[in-house]
Amino acid sequence: MDTLKSVFLWIAAVTLIVLTLPLISLIWFLVLPFDRNRKVMHGLMICLSLILVYLIPAWRIDIKGREKAGRRQTCVIISNHQSILDIIFINCLRLRFKWVSKIENMKVPVIGWYLRMADYITVDRGNKESKEEMLEECLVTLRRGISIMMFPEGTRSVDSEIGFFKRGAFQLAINGGFPILPVVIDGTGGILPKHGLIFSTGHRVKIRVFDPVMPESFGTTDPDVLSLKFHNFMADALKELRSGKP
Repeated sequence: MDTLKSVFLWIAAVTLIVLTLPLISLIWFLVLPFDRNRKVMHGLMICLSLILVYLIPAWRIDIKGREKAGRRQTCVIISNHQSILDIIFINCLRLRFKWVSKIENMKVPVIGWYLRMADYITVDRGNKESKEEMLEECLVTLRRGISIMMFPEGTRSVDSEIGFFKRGAFQLAINGGFPILPVVIDGTGGILPKHGLIFSTGHRVKIRVFDPVMPESFGTTDPDVLSLKFHNFMADALKELRSGKP
């Protein structure tokens, strides 16, 4: 039964993404001269994600704390990473930011085209020079008033627990003096785990947005120390989320 449901879900999702491509491409072309920061394109990515999440009857979503992001506040947004589905669910927060994506995603047909049209930031995780260029591009983006969204684990968790946090997001916040906005997500790993293709339906996805941590509250200029602090905080927050606490 799960296999049949998965076939239906894959067909529905791929069909929607492919069918909307011509319209989104046309809008991208028309607004290109006036949409320097790709706000329109990011908005369209949010709309597409909302359609996928709310119109496909395979899961429920529970979001709390979205207002803590603030409409005008520029942040380094970080989240744990359980599944490829995290991307569309986090888009449902309807926040203005640019994703940082591994360069391999740009090679995926259709998905890569969407990422390019939205001008999201890419990184070759095995290339030190690419990581430095990514951080510089992120810093420029933050200074233009656009938040950055990163998964500090760098890859999806295999067991839905929070793994080791890499230093990039925290180095960025320290260097630029920007607050860090923690987001904890749970449930997506149960729907579609890493390396999995079969959807498990009926799950509830929970997303919690926590108060932004201002630079003066970091208590350190060492990104490795800061990454450990946030790892411990978010791991504890994930446990509380699973315990049923609001």
